[in-house]
Amino acid sequence: MTPAALFPLIDILGTLVFGLSGGMVAVRRDLDLFGVLVLAAATGTAGGITRDLLLGQTPPEALQAMTPLALAALGGLAAFLFAPRIERFTRPVMLLDALGLGLFAVAGCQKALAAGLAPPGAVLLGTLTAIGGGMLRDIMAAEIPRVLREEVYALAALAGAAAYAAGRAIALPETPLATGAVALAVALRIASVRFGWRLPHARR
Repeated sequence: MTPAALFPLIDILGTLVFGLSGGMVAVRRDLDLFGVLVLAAATGTAGGITRDLLLGQTPPEALQAMTPLALAALGGLAAFLFAPRIERFTRPVMLLDALGLGLFAVAGCQKALAAGLAPPGAVLLGTLTAIGGGMLRDIMAAEIPRVLREEVYALAALAGAAAYAAGRAIALPETPLATGAVALAVALRIASVRFGWRLPHARR
């Protein structure tokens, strides 16, 4: 698959997955259909909007075309209609979050590099792209954002973006590089929850 086809696909999958994640949180909070769609749209598009604004690309892509909002809303609608089935999976919101983190970390980093940012800035922007939607979702759902209470969250996104930027620097093939970087971020996030990995805390 060529990069021209790969990264739009990653953006589509990331937006849909984060929309579904936001929709599931809204269903758990017993919001009505409108609330579910709003939370899904916010989760699916906030990271991309933040990325585009920081790159000076205005209006953001999510406001220029209907596709990102429609994909996020589709994810929310799926959560509204099929939440009982989705809840049968173990920790579905965490799994969706992990996948969205990996996809958006790599997509954000790639877009930043394409815009001319140096690798450190591109990695940071990829991380912000990945965590932005989840942060807004948790705030709107009156929860402490996961990025502040689950340590290997932003770090997983950072690792995925850094792996992609490092691979680009040594000219690795684009498709396996992007796929591997996404997989790294997803695996780190899931493993951190499975094994209870935590960073050191200050003594109180």
